[in-house]
Amino acid sequence: MITLNTRLAMLAAIVTLTANPGANAQTSQTNAQPKAVAITIDNFKFGVVSIEIAAGTTVTWTNRDDVPHTVASSTKVFKSPPLDTEESFSYTFKEPGTFEYYCSLHPRMVGKIVVK
Repeated sequence: MITLNTRLAMLAAIVTLTANPGANAQTSQTNAQPKAVAITIDNFKFGVVSIEIAAGTTVTWTNRDDVPHTVASSTKVFKSPPLDTEESFSYTFKEPGTFEYYCSLHPRMVGKIVVK
């Protein structure tokens, strides 16, 4: 049997959703955006050459190659130390913009992060 308090709580929930139908949809969209992206380095290449992410997303590069590599922003926003095999470097992109990067040890290795 449903009590009066339970019925009142259910009615309050219906009124709230009816009064603000977009509230849950907006929360779902915000939660659906990735907060972490993984990019591998292998065979003298970044696994993802160009990617678009949301502000606040952390990108982690992991070296799967058998030689050291770095991840360096073209505008000196971030730079990793040399990454040996299986070592990683992470950077959180807080501001919108386009961030081109490269390996300072092998400059032909390039990538781009577009932050929205």
